[in-house]
Amino acid sequence: PDVRDGLKPVHRRILYAMNDMGLNHSSPHKKSARIVGEVLGKYHPHGDASVYDAMVRMAQDFSMRYKLVDGQGNYGSVDNDPPAAMRYTEARLTRVAEEMLVDIDKDTVGFMPNFDDSLKEPRVLPTRIPNLLLNGSSGIAVGMATNIPPHNLSEICDAISYLIDKPGATIDELTRFIKGPDFPTAGIIQGKEGIKNAYATGHGKIVVRARARIESMPGTGRQRIIITELPYQTNKAALIETIANLVKDKKIGGISELRDESDRNGMRIVIELKKEVYPEQLLNNLYK
Repeated sequence: PDVRDGLKPVHRRILYAMNDMGLNHSSPHKKSARIVGEVLGKYHPHGDASVYDAMVRMAQDFSMRYKLVDGQGNYGSVDNDPPAAMRYTEARLTRVAEEMLVDIDKDTVGFMPNFDDSLKEPRVLPTRIPNLLLNGSSGIAVGMATNIPPHNLSEICDAISYLIDKPGATIDELTRFIKGPDFPTAGIIQGKEGIKNAYATGHGKIVVRARARIESMPGTGRQRIIITELPYQTNKAALIETIANLVKDKKIGGISELRDESDRNGMRIVIELKKEVYPEQLLNNLYK
């Protein structure tokens, strides 16, 4: 990605094309197939699947900390369910994405010819927000790779304000404002050493674990574990299947029932335990 707007070419072309079509956050949604066709025909002469996949990811609240596309229809799920075909879904820009395109027609950024030299496309978007830090990015190129986690907008703004007043601020000073990454699926970051190393050297390992609590089951004398948050990019359905296989293979005992009660109000994985089990010990085994 380009560090200035945090985007790869396909994402930049999608947002620019949607802006050209007048698809702002208050306009009606338009068919995804129409948007993909616009991007393919004018700026990105590659497969339609690559363009649609990139647009879908920008519309998923479990993939992006701050969505850039406001999607309508089935855009996939945290269970890794595929999105509906582009002829069924609709999309428009989010308010955040509009802040990345403000004044693009006022000679704020450089333009270059498109693939057939018939149109111009921006080299970078004139974004008002530090998108690379807000949404993070990952990518592999020849001889280099990156994996940047997302961050919280309020914390980034506080740190930038401090940096403007004190340009020579140290990493320790800035981490008073930015406590660490802010993943869209939440979860709990284990330890601060990995975060400090990442900010200081560009290399660091951040361990995220699920958020779980232990509840008593009224009238049964048994307890259950409720999981409400998962680490970033964890497939919920695959995780439940893994736990079920561990129970089946007798590698983990003491679980009487396992079910997914997640709905539109949030995530809820229920693990019911047998009477003689210590829930804290079993939870630690699951974390391993």
